[in-house]
Amino acid sequence: MSAVQNVLFIMADQLRADHLSCYGHPYLQTPSLDALAARGARFERAFVNSGVCGPSRMSYYTGRYPSRHGATWNRVPLSVNEITLGEYLAGQGRELALAGKTHIIPDKAGMERLAIDGASELGVLLARGGFTELDRYDGHHTPGEESGYPAFLRRHGYDSADPWTDYVIAGVDADGRVVSGWNMRNVHLPSRVAEPHSETAYMTDQALDFMKRRGGQPWVLHLSYVKPHWPYMAPAPYHQRYTADQCLPLRRNHEELADAHPVVAAYRQQEESVSFSSDECVRVVRPAYQGLIRQLDDHLGRLFDYMESAGLMKNTLIVFTADHGDFLGDHWLGEKELFYDTVQRVPFIVMDPSVEADATRGKALADMVESVDLVPTVLRALGTPGPCHLLEGRELQTLLHGRDGATPWRDCVFSELDYSFRQARILRGKTPQNARAWSVRTDRWRYVYWLDEPEQLFDLHADPDEYQDLGRSSAHASTRLALRERLLDWMLRGKRRTTISDEAVEKATNAHKRAGVFFGQW
Repeated sequence: MSAVQNVLFIMADQLRADHLSCYGHPYLQTPSLDALAARGARFERAFVNSGVCGPSRMSYYTGRYPSRHGATWNRVPLSVNEITLGEYLAGQGRELALAGKTHIIPDKAGMERLAIDGASELGVLLARGGFTELDRYDGHHTPGEESGYPAFLRRHGYDSADPWTDYVIAGVDADGRVVSGWNMRNVHLPSRVAEPHSETAYMTDQALDFMKRRGGQPWVLHLSYVKPHWPYMAPAPYHQRYTADQCLPLRRNHEELADAHPVVAAYRQQEESVSFSSDECVRVVRPAYQGLIRQLDDHLGRLFDYMESAGLMKNTLIVFTADHGDFLGDHWLGEKELFYDTVQRVPFIVMDPSVEADATRGKALADMVESVDLVPTVLRALGTPGPCHLLEGRELQTLLHGRDGATPWRDCVFSELDYSFRQARILRGKTPQNARAWSVRTDRWRYVYWLDEPEQLFDLHADPDEYQDLGRSSAHASTRLALRERLLDWMLRGKRRTTISDEAVEKATNAHKRAGVFFGQW
């Protein structure tokens, strides 16, 4: 195999790790991703640094934790001072192209402060987080001018001012009425778009067109699918590919509801959790969710087949992952955000074509990895080492190319939550300054520190489904203290000196006399 020339970074939105067959799902078959895992390596314990789309993605894009990059929620801009993967690649003969979703919010105030013209080449690039947008499609609202999808739909006969609302996320009920996929009761119906015109098919076509245009020129592509994120409308035949009995059993019990953690209890009062507490909702939504995943896998198969025929599988680093999972009724919750493995653990498959990666090819690796590892891994693959004073992740090649036994690896992972924008904050009477939480997960323990709220603790060996909260157990006080200290140590070691490199610090250490400063002499 040849060295890495290209990078394909694929992200699915709201995809649980346990919903791929290579991760153990008994009914949902994902042959394309299984084949990719067989050709590369599959990380069994990969975790996001936030259970929310925006902050999670910003950690993937910057290699930094949310409390450091500052984009702690979906509507929070990424600071113009943060450096993203696209900027690291600048001047290296490659640009970072985007097909799909990013959740980047431009830092308009920051650009105004620096007198950067938003319409200039630099201003546009900063507003897009360093991406060159082939087609941006975030998929949570009617697409705007940033996407060609609405025009594509109209060209194919979907005559509407808003074909996404009227066709893509809509179905026709038994009475012939057009109904919306925003109402989860309707997602057993097929979407009104034909499968080749669906969101997943369209974005796969964008990626294929890009690769064909590039020919033999090197490229880096972020292919970011909006599915299986809500609205959970799947096109035929995927809407009926699975039955409710072919879905995973719910991870919840009534004991969880007794004396529940106050913030978790507040989340259970939000509309999505009230809906998903119904068995009917779960039985309608989960099959559609699985259908969307199978559709995604089929289109990835189409993409991988082309790459094989074009020789691209021999020189392309492929990373497949997700920005977080989805409760789907587990723990009496809907959506994501909170600190359970259902949400925090994601699929993470890496196909490194280099000879060195033969050491782990086809294996499932148990080492803990995090979202922040993406940037340093891509940069190393392309021979562009990242600055150690900025990047908080680690190069996965350390694992992929075979452990030497001498290089230590992490034994825990960290995640964060800013729930200031959620109804749960209001229900708890919190302010935007203290609606925060942080988590450290080790092999055995999941510990959560809530600002001005009780702690949480789960023993993952004795209670792998995370039903019994030991956060107020007197018998576990010493365990909580040790994990709280671990969390404090991580916070204190955060990389906040971002304007000067470690190398520059080394050169300037004890150099005051060379600079003409002679203080302290006798």
